[in-house]
Amino acid sequence: MDTRGDYQKVPASTPAETERTRNRKVYVPKVDIIETADGMVMYADIPGADEKTVEVTLEKSVLTIRSTIVPQNFAGRSICYAEYDVGDYERSFTVSDEVDRDRIEAVVKNGVLKLILHKVPQVVAKKIAVRTE
Repeated sequence: MDTRGDYQKVPASTPAETERTRNRKVYVPKVDIIETADGMVMYADIPGADEKTVEVTLEKSVLTIRSTIVPQNFAGRSICYAEYDVGDYERSFTVSDEVDRDRIEAVVKNGVLKLILHKVPQVVAKKIAVRTE
């Protein structure tokens, strides 16, 4: 049974708002979402991120990606040209009930965060034997 195509982009009715306590630029990472047979895979571009600087949380139905990137200092050198600026990254998604919240996986490599969201296993109908007493 092919259940692909069940996901839709729906704007959040109440966006998650947080109060910033740091005076830094905040970027919204670009994210690619790929649907697979058993769930979804999300790729978020977070230049400079590693496993120590990325935080992924799931509260109620809101999946939030946060990362604080520390600027690199080069001894005796200064950057004369940079492709991207350094700051914090933050993005939130509303997760449907079809996602198994206990099996979300997160891996970061070379500034790309990969999130694997598995679907909840479908309940299979079970026939219950009826007997007499």
